[in-house]
Amino acid sequence: MRHFSNILKPFIALFLVGLIFNSCSDSNEEIQIVDDTSQDTLEFARAAEVDAASASLEDVVIEVFEFDEANPNGRVQPPGLPDCVTITVVAQQGFREVTIDFGSEGCLVRGHILQGQIVFSYTRDIEAQEILITYDLIDFFFDNKNIIGSRTILKEKENENGNPQFTHTLDLTVIWPNGVQASRSGTKIREWVEGFGSGIFSDNVFEVTGNWTTTFVNGNTHTYEVLTPLRREVICTYFVSGTVDIQRTNFGGIFDYGEGDCDNQALFTFNNGTEITITLN
Repeated sequence: MRHFSNILKPFIALFLVGLIFNSCSDSNEEIQIVDDTSQDTLEFARAAEVDAASASLEDVVIEVFEFDEANPNGRVQPPGLPDCVTITVVAQQGFREVTIDFGSEGCLVRGHILQGQIVFSYTRDIEAQEILITYDLIDFFFDNKNIIGSRTILKEKENENGNPQFTHTLDLTVIWPNGVQASRSGTKIREWVEGFGSGIFSDNVFEVTGNWTTTFVNGNTHTYEVLTPLRREVICTYFVSGTVDIQRTNFGGIFDYGEGDCDNQALFTFNNGTEITITLN
């Protein structure tokens, strides 16, 4: 969801214009409206940065885990990660601890600078239907933001649809260079619906469900609830379908990614029914 900052700029701008020109308040009240809406815009942008950091962590951990599980005695470097990422595996009687090291200077991974280490562990059992992956972040930075937290991912080899599924327990704190902090909690479920086991990264398709909350130190909260699964086709920049309910103190609505086209068009419907077409960029 890293693109939410770009997504929200157009309709927040329209929302702000409507407030200014339709208000019967005096100039001081108008200034307050501008200040409040600017704060909303900034917080949405920061919440989107938390989304991007969370998604990147999930992608890397799952990718390395899947590769390690499939190659327990072989190459430990997934072909999709750059050479600046160092992966070390310590194995003892089925228990495996994997360190993903992006270096102290950082490493460019799919458009983002990752720095520090992700250390995850799990017990390798080819007969187990569920595997719990636990990981910690050590001096970890995502695009100059310090990410703090320990998280778990429960992998089910087959869900009720017969597909691999990953349930992420979200518990992160993000600290920006200027000291601003935000915390993310909730649950995200990622079902691997296409491409599993092919060994080809580009044919992977996931469907994402769940709900989560971002809380800022000033007490403001943003809540997200996936209403219909978000379909992520790896070859597409944005989700191609799915809806999310987004609520903030001053406004909220439904964000709709469409009916399956790999494009940059979406629709946002405010709580009052007003609809705005969004071009993602």
